[in-house]
Amino acid sequence: MTSANVLSSGGPSTIFDRFAKLNWGIITILCALAFIGVLMHFSVSSGAWTDMPLSHGLRFGVMMVGVIVAAAILDTRFFLAIAYPLYAGALLLLVAVELFGATRMGAQRWLDIGPLSLQPSELMKVGIVLALARYYHQLDARRTGTVLWVIPPFLMILAPVALVMHQPDLGTALMILFAGVCVMFLGGLLWRIIAAGAIVAVGGAIFAYMSLLHDYQRQRVNVFLGITDDPLGAGYHVLQSKIAIGSAGLFGRGYLQGTQSQLDFLPEKHTDFIFTMIVEEFGLLGGVLVLGLFAALLGLTMQVAMRARSLFGKLAAAGVAATLACYVFINTAMVIGLVPVVGIPLPLLSFGGTAMMTLMAGFAIVLSVDLHRDQHGARGWLW
Repeated sequence: MTSANVLSSGGPSTIFDRFAKLNWGIITILCALAFIGVLMHFSVSSGAWTDMPLSHGLRFGVMMVGVIVAAAILDTRFFLAIAYPLYAGALLLLVAVELFGATRMGAQRWLDIGPLSLQPSELMKVGIVLALARYYHQLDARRTGTVLWVIPPFLMILAPVALVMHQPDLGTALMILFAGVCVMFLGGLLWRIIAAGAIVAVGGAIFAYMSLLHDYQRQRVNVFLGITDDPLGAGYHVLQSKIAIGSAGLFGRGYLQGTQSQLDFLPEKHTDFIFTMIVEEFGLLGGVLVLGLFAALLGLTMQVAMRARSLFGKLAAAGVAATLACYVFINTAMVIGLVPVVGIPLPLLSFGGTAMMTLMAGFAIVLSVDLHRDQHGARGWLW
């Protein structure tokens, strides 16, 4: 085993230099998306600033300050050090959910700790990325493609995915799986192993559909596949979403003028179907603008990954990009009927702090990696 080399402390020397050299392009796009979210929640609230728009804006503002401070103070070595403890802690909390978790809306996903309500699966979205990035950072490059050394990251992904699916939360389980597989692929996974995994995944999906999915989940899949037609039940959400999007045209119906949303035909318009509301009020151009901002954010994040000198930094930033891409793809595909409804919000736009907290924690890592991109390190078991 190779001896460990410490990541060098390359990066701006003073705190003022660090603030000045932060990636303000990423920060600007994050702020722009959150501002659009505030505007849409003002529309959801029928022109009232109380409750949702104010809460959404204040929540983002506090988190954005925390992200900037964390990125300026903490370098890549900190995130490397906490990778395994964070993963292990999130996994233990997922087990605790199985034993002591609170059940809400038919799902056992939360831990109530005094006044705090915690959803451990959100911690795992960040934990899996950091843990796998550290694993491949420390692994000898000659071993990345061998079957023996594929087993540990596979089990690291399988354990939380199984626990989250049992809650049940299919959408979050898919996100953890996708982010983990992306980090494995970028870490050097061979194509023949990927092909074998794809075959196993297809078989697993069929088995899950037949034996593991809950009745409401199977009904959503049936509606998506056209096996059953349930416009007033499992198919209602997507039907109303398609009506809203299809009637929007190029420029939309106008701000605060959406019929499906303002007349409450569109369910969950403040969370999972916020993109539908954007398109209904601002048309195709509004939807393209939002997707363009997400695309630019993904591009800048992958640029950070490519510029980082350490493998850990590259994989951590790329893992955050994969998580963001999964959020955006599943949500937007869901609202137009390309994938079944799985309850994935659109981060920074949908109301609620869970998805926002996960994404902002990820971008604290991305900004730190970019700021300390010249830190480098060889592979080894310690740092």
